[in-house]
Amino acid sequence: MLQTLYKLYFWLVVMPVFCLVTILTALTVMIGCLLGGERFFSYYPGMIWSRITCYLALCPVKVKGRELLDRNQSFVFVANHQSAFDIFLLYGFLRHPFKWMLRRGIEKIPFVGTACRAAGFVFVDNSSPQAARRSIAEAKSRLQCGTSLIVFPEGSRSHNGKMSRFHKGAFLVALSQHLPVVPITINGAYKILPKGTLNVRPHRMEMVIHAPLRIDENVQHEKNGVQAFADNVRNIIAADLWDEFK
Repeated sequence: MLQTLYKLYFWLVVMPVFCLVTILTALTVMIGCLLGGERFFSYYPGMIWSRITCYLALCPVKVKGRELLDRNQSFVFVANHQSAFDIFLLYGFLRHPFKWMLRRGIEKIPFVGTACRAAGFVFVDNSSPQAARRSIAEAKSRLQCGTSLIVFPEGSRSHNGKMSRFHKGAFLVALSQHLPVVPITINGAYKILPKGTLNVRPHRMEMVIHAPLRIDENVQHEKNGVQAFADNVRNIIAADLWDEFK
């Protein structure tokens, strides 16, 4: 009975409001960035949009470890990718301005794709090694402007809530820019919206922010050094996953 009531609430209340707020947010970002306010408008409207989405969907959020972040430091944030709700959790509750490194398919979403491009987000193109290198080069240029970057190093959402292997791209970017990597564990998002379904369910979410890690520049000269660092970050994130997803 409660599940049926929630479905009615979600499709009759949440979705219409979400669509309206999404369009308004996208227009605000596009206009604000066009007028020269990219630093502000690329982050704060999206933060508010994400919080509204979580509150509307009746998904409470808990954050651990935010005190570990220096507000004046740029980072490369890396997180596991359980569902589309990861975006709302990170964007709404990290409280540290950043640029997204997103899969290219998002660029095709009406309003959202244009707003993301205006905000200076990086779209990852893995269609060829050359395209992937261009994506990494664009990410490096964003970091040179003193901002942070957030990446899902698995490359796509999990099919079952469990983590797959991390790709090296985010760590190569951090190494080239001498920036610390911050592992982030996401819990609960898979329970809300598993990949391949539109059946949204209310559930609590948790974000665990781990201590920043510096990449020793010597790792790039070691065989599989960067991948070993990526695997270590994955293990740190996995240690705080809820037991059913480890």
